[in-house]
Amino acid sequence: MTDNVNVQDTNVEENLPETPERAVIFEEALESILFAAGHPVTYTTLARVFDMTPAKVKDKAIEYSLKYNNPEIPRGVIMLTYGDSCQLCTKQYYLTEIRDALGIKKSGSLSTSSMEALAIVAYNQPVTRVFVDTLRRVDSSYAMNNLLDRGLIEAKGRMDAPGRPMLYGTTRDFLRCFGLDDLSSLPTTSEELMEIFDKAKISASEENTEDAEQLALELDEADEPAVEEAPQVEMELDEPSADDDIITDI
Repeated sequence: MTDNVNVQDTNVEENLPETPERAVIFEEALESILFAAGHPVTYTTLARVFDMTPAKVKDKAIEYSLKYNNPEIPRGVIMLTYGDSCQLCTKQYYLTEIRDALGIKKSGSLSTSSMEALAIVAYNQPVTRVFVDTLRRVDSSYAMNNLLDRGLIEAKGRMDAPGRPMLYGTTRDFLRCFGLDDLSSLPTTSEELMEIFDKAKISASEENTEDAEQLALELDEADEPAVEEAPQVEMELDEPSADDDIITDI
């Protein structure tokens, strides 16, 4: 009796229609994943989804980003590719409209003091706060804390020295905010450095008042009447950490 039931069940399963195989288009699926995520998705994760190697996914993502970011195609978003991940982001050009629509009032500017500290960290990382103070010739506590709050730098460990001071480096958010693929894409001249900094901040007259007041205090404490320019970019670069996490926008 039991054997007959099993045979009948087997026959029913054999007679069920086959489920048609889904046709997955890589580009459309990738766009959907990145849009839903809202943050960088690693090539390792995507490799598992698409049953490919991370290197293959990276190559296909970069190839698709070139088509996706074609200026002749009107879009309000762009696809960014990093060393270990990719992401969809809104175009900076429409920042004003985005803020108006979403009621975002926070300023996205960085003061001169924060920009200088960020440049020193970016080109010399990992560095201690004392190292930044030494190059700027002023106390950079406020600037460093501001960069930490904005997610542009983060702790990278401690120096093997007396007191074990904290070491700082840039985050993946820093790369995204300044439109860089990796640290090797950092400008190689002072002019190029100032150009990308100008894109990341608004005019000095509209800068955050608190930042401006703090900069004035720092200048009063300085040994010289003016803060030195950001260091030249001939310095050696360290490779970015693969564990950097996106935190927040500037």
